[in-house]
Amino acid sequence: MSTDRAPTVRPSLRERRRAVAAQEIVSAAESHIVEQGPHALSLRAVARSLGMTVQALYHYFPSRDDLVTALITKAYEDVADAVQSAAAAADDPDLPGMVVAAEGYRRWAIDHPERFQLLYGAPLRHYHAPVDGPTTRANRRMSEVFARELFRGFTRAQLAAADVRSLSPEFLACLEELSPSSGDPAGGEALPPPATALMLSVWGYMHGMVALEVFGHTGFLGSHQADLYRMAMRNLLDDTHRRIPPAAEQTERDGP
Repeated sequence: MSTDRAPTVRPSLRERRRAVAAQEIVSAAESHIVEQGPHALSLRAVARSLGMTVQALYHYFPSRDDLVTALITKAYEDVADAVQSAAAAADDPDLPGMVVAAEGYRRWAIDHPERFQLLYGAPLRHYHAPVDGPTTRANRRMSEVFARELFRGFTRAQLAAADVRSLSPEFLACLEELSPSSGDPAGGEALPPPATALMLSVWGYMHGMVALEVFGHTGFLGSHQADLYRMAMRNLLDDTHRRIPPAAEQTERDGP
């Protein structure tokens, strides 16, 4: 059997220069957002900070939406990196990986409040993310990390039997289309609808607490906000896992 591999095509000098210039524009736009907030994003101001004209900037990002899409995609990738790194570095046997990953998400949000606002604050007027585009793919990557940590150790059969009896059959059918891959429990397959419902509920609770803190609504707690968050994430994880039947119970329910 031949072991020859197709040669890797190296980007041309022009392509490499274009990629570097595009990255400089994105970095300048991020700095502008940090200083002025996402709703004050101005292509003219970004171009001016780089010593270029708006017309020259359009050679790299043909519209404002293209630049915003690049900014949102990079923010999702960065927060996914933070969550993944936190989960990978977990070394306390008494602290579940899901809690560690959630704390990684919280730290990124606190360290980058303006970029967090770009992702989860009031939508930018007239901006529409491309359907199933780079922003969706980047966000899905973070979801996969949380799904893996949330459902680590459970089988697909257990996840499919999770207690979500309050949900309508129509909603569960809808979740069939939304299920992210779960990594560990389902071997890369889509999550069963009950597990997706649980994950969306966990996400809403986790994200809501972070948003309250980032936007200053729990500032009266000072440094104790971290303690509250950890307690809430532990309780949330326990409550979620109580809805998933033990393996022995699932075997009895399904029969031989």
